[in-house]
Amino acid sequence: MKRFSNLFLVSLLSGVITLGAYKLLFDNNGYFSNNKNPVVTVASNSYGRQVGLSAAPVDFTEAAEKTIHTVVHVKNVSRKTISNPILEYFYGYKGEQQQEQIGTGSGVIISEDGYIVTNNHVIKDASEIEITLNNKKSYTAKLIGTDSKMDIALLKIDADEKLPYTAFANSDSVKIGEWVLAVGNPYNLTSTVTAGIISAKARNLDTSGIQSFIQTDAAVNPGNSGGALVNTRGELIGINTMISSMTGSYVGYSFAVPSNIARKIIEDLMEFGNVQRGVLGVEGGELNDSASKELGVPETEGFYIQKVSKNSGAEKSGLEKGDIITKLDDQNIATFADLSGYINTKRPKDKVQVTFIRDGKNEVVPVILSKNEFFSTEFKGLELENIDAADKKKFRLDYGVKIKSITNENLKQYQEELMGNIIVSIDNMKAKDLDTVSKIFNNKEENQSIRMEMINKKGQIIQIII
Repeated sequence: MKRFSNLFLVSLLSGVITLGAYKLLFDNNGYFSNNKNPVVTVASNSYGRQVGLSAAPVDFTEAAEKTIHTVVHVKNVSRKTISNPILEYFYGYKGEQQQEQIGTGSGVIISEDGYIVTNNHVIKDASEIEITLNNKKSYTAKLIGTDSKMDIALLKIDADEKLPYTAFANSDSVKIGEWVLAVGNPYNLTSTVTAGIISAKARNLDTSGIQSFIQTDAAVNPGNSGGALVNTRGELIGINTMISSMTGSYVGYSFAVPSNIARKIIEDLMEFGNVQRGVLGVEGGELNDSASKELGVPETEGFYIQKVSKNSGAEKSGLEKGDIITKLDDQNIATFADLSGYINTKRPKDKVQVTFIRDGKNEVVPVILSKNEFFSTEFKGLELENIDAADKKKFRLDYGVKIKSITNENLKQYQEELMGNIIVSIDNMKAKDLDTVSKIFNNKEENQSIRMEMINKKGQIIQIII
């Protein structure tokens, strides 16, 4: 009997061990179970929270599919007359020939009835503009208007169908690090899509026009100019314009005109036929550590006002030299590019709420923007203004500034000869407009002599040194 009891106990113990081992190893959630829960990795300072091992993948397919049908190939055909001096010398006639040149780029359809935005340099001097859609249909485009300063052009095609188009997004709301797609036709390769992130905003490349680019690391090459920079929803946040490269090909940096600036230019061209530029009426520069020490101010960010223009909106609102602009409406202003980029989205008579620091206190005033054509600047007793459409037509110019009045005593005796003259260069630098001239003057000392080349009222080129 005792032997039987021992045998029974051994059998029972064996069964319990076998069942336990099965539960541990093979049952649901067991070590070898197919339903085993994933191992959770816990960081030492995470207090038991699960740590993700990888970020959620970003899907670009929807944005790419929406955008490639709205980006077009732009073909610029220009014709130039060239002469053959050898034929002229030996045979006595000029031997002029028409030479055809072809350039290519990209454009973005922005309305179903065929309006297309591209870069001005893509269609510059074009005799003919041909647009090819993603479905291979081609149309002759009409040039509606251009803005060479901001490198934007507006085209129109008459298609026999409603066209897909890209909607504008608010470029002020894009964030550094945000994923973007660049869509265009580099090297005549149609419908090319590249991805990257926003590397910087309000990038100032010290160009004569645009001073507030969106910088991205999406690959952009020759032929991408005028193409679309879109967010992951396929909305337009910029027009790809240029690259920074020693070779002419992509090396990691590309730049786009922000969509808010492009949209404002397009609306102006549609409504007015030209671009309506508003100006705040202040001159100065952005702050940094060295500039702040030199000026004796504690702030190291913002726009420091060195001068307020006469009769400008800034003067009428009470802004003064020494004020530091830190915000326009809800847009923070840390650099000159921030300020110029925001003002470029506005028109004359628009009201802007200007936040500034004066004597260590924040103040806010409304400023009504002035019209750029009525804006003037003064240097060494010469008051200058931008040339108007009549001057451009009369002298066949597309840039320059006019002498409006003279208070310089040394030049008073020449007032009759100088008044109304158009300055085209200052120290061999193009005097494109008042913005450019103001920058040149800001880099000059008051007692430093400068050489001006100008066109007088008779159309003659003269030079003076003051």
